[in-house]
Amino acid sequence: MKLTTIGTGTAAPHPSRVASAHLVEAGDVRLLLDCGSGAVHRMANLGVDWSGITHVALTHFHADHIADLPLLIMGWRWGQLPPRREPVTVYGPVGTGALMERMASVYGAWMLAPGFPLTIRDVGPDEIIRLPGDVLLQPCAVPHTDESVAYSISEGTRRLVYTGDTGVSESLGAWAKGCDLLLAECSLPDSMAIREHLTPRQAGALAALATASRLVLTHFYPPVEAVDIAAEVAEFYDGPTVCATDGWSVDF
Repeated sequence: MKLTTIGTGTAAPHPSRVASAHLVEAGDVRLLLDCGSGAVHRMANLGVDWSGITHVALTHFHADHIADLPLLIMGWRWGQLPPRREPVTVYGPVGTGALMERMASVYGAWMLAPGFPLTIRDVGPDEIIRLPGDVLLQPCAVPHTDESVAYSISEGTRRLVYTGDTGVSESLGAWAKGCDLLLAECSLPDSMAIREHLTPRQAGALAALATASRLVLTHFYPPVEAVDIAAEVAEFYDGPTVCATDGWSVDF
């Protein structure tokens, strides 16, 4: 299994971080987790095979997690020769299908009928989705917006958990128990803490509760980068910690 952090930023414009997007590769599955603003061109910049993505999973409907999805679909259809023919499935929490219909009403009917098979699936709480090659995708409700979910992606004995945007959640920590890699948001310093996002200490506490083998942090608003993130995480979590940048990757 391989993780590439394509976009590690937020809604705040940043010189080196675009908005949320992460690619998980497992067997024949190329799963894009979120597709925030700047993600499509960042993939090209990083040499990521954006045309080979097989599945997309959205965590929630804020623009910094979905804004580039129309551009990605447009790129698959009109941004390459020959145009895409392979099927794509877009997963997301309840309301994803309705969201895509609203996008199509703005951008055009091609969003739902782009010239290749496009399936849109609302995923229910705790539903287990079997992707090709025995890769499993499973959502878990998290406290951010009403629809927000985290995702677990597993292949054999390997498991990655992506928090998406979340506040403090003991149930998320229990659900992520024993994961090999916890990809967690780390939005704000303690001085700016809000219930919808995590601080470094809260991300560390989540990783400790999950007994994660590795913690990878993402979704940094600029103020959090002014504190010693690793030191604050280490007050609660003693495992390996990475503050991801756009283009960071790891095989695990």
